[in-house]
Amino acid sequence: MSQPFTTPLIARLKTWAKAIKRDIAALWLAARDPRVPWHVKAVSGLVAAYALSPIDLIPDFIPILGYLDDLLIVPAGIALAVKLIPSDLMAELRARARRSAQPPSLWGAAFVVAAWFAFLLGAAMLWAAQKS
Repeated sequence: MSQPFTTPLIARLKTWAKAIKRDIAALWLAARDPRVPWHVKAVSGLVAAYALSPIDLIPDFIPILGYLDDLLIVPAGIALAVKLIPSDLMAELRARARRSAQPPSLWGAAFVVAAWFAFLLGAAMLWAAQKS
């Protein structure tokens, strides 16, 4: 039996999740829109690519920290990118995002893999420098 106070919370969380999904798709569209300035395209593209990527900077199997990017970093990046896009253009992009399917993000996966590779390479270089 469900408790009455959890139903509105679950409904609000579902609404929030749908809005996040829609905004990610809208940011993906913004990264390709000629009306968006190049620096906003870069932010929008990186945020959308990271959010759509199957690979996280902090792997989910790490207790607590693994979900921080999903709960904090992605929404913060979305909020930043949305603030940089004019509201009338963002409304248009959101409407287009509702009508279109979510694109796969191979670029996002490549970016995260490159970031991990750079981190591991830097750590290996520091370790080698310490040993000699």
